[in-house]
Amino acid sequence: MAEPVDFSRIESTLLAAADAAAAHTLPLFRTGLSVDNKLEAGFDPVTEADKGAEKVIAAIITDAFPDHAIIGEEWGTSGESRFTWIIDPVDGTRAFISGAPVWGTLIGFAIDGVARAGIMSQPFIGESFLARPGQSRYQRAGLSQANRTSGLTELASARVFTTTPKLFDTPQLARKWAAIESATRLQRFGMDCYGYALLAAGHADLVIEPYLNTYDIAALVPIIREAGGAIACWDGSEPTGGGNVVAAASQALLEKALDLVNRA
Repeated sequence: MAEPVDFSRIESTLLAAADAAAAHTLPLFRTGLSVDNKLEAGFDPVTEADKGAEKVIAAIITDAFPDHAIIGEEWGTSGESRFTWIIDPVDGTRAFISGAPVWGTLIGFAIDGVARAGIMSQPFIGESFLARPGQSRYQRAGLSQANRTSGLTELASARVFTTTPKLFDTPQLARKWAAIESATRLQRFGMDCYGYALLAAGHADLVIEPYLNTYDIAALVPIIREAGGAIACWDGSEPTGGGNVVAAASQALLEKALDLVNRA
């Protein structure tokens, strides 16, 4: 029989790693730090906040769980294990370098490729959204309360987030976004990971994005599921590994959104 996972230790490690990352990122936020571009064509920014924060997160995880694997956006993969930590030190670097506090530090914990615990920390606002099996909760300034999605089931009333419609950059993808936009009540852009956290807290109903990497979404999967939401790739598969993803306030709403994008 597999050894049981101590999710209390997982949670304390998530919190410690997020605090360590905040100590690195906050002094650099809204400063004139230099920005590098990871792409020859296009713009994929990275800063010392991303690189340094990932190092301190990985160090804390390795100290606590030396036998676990780590996948990081900036420094790649280390180790091999059925237990994997997945790190995006600054999800929303474009927001970070623009001074907008909708970026976050994402740390997920997956077992056999499915995220079971995770944190989204927004240290400038002082918020965190944290999940482990059986709970998803919001924390800020001494307040701790359960996350609960809106439970909405109808597309016509849905509030939708995507980072930018420009992500839907082929005619086929553009048709899918147009179908979602036409079927829903309200659309908002530029939220990155923060949009998924707001869905878990009941302030949005759908988030849809293509081309996600595992570090973009793994931490958010349990935050949404444990709050009563549902999340999947557009083909219905597990989203922890990334792909084209839709998150919804209820299973019924997810199914309607998936049907819509797959018919468009």
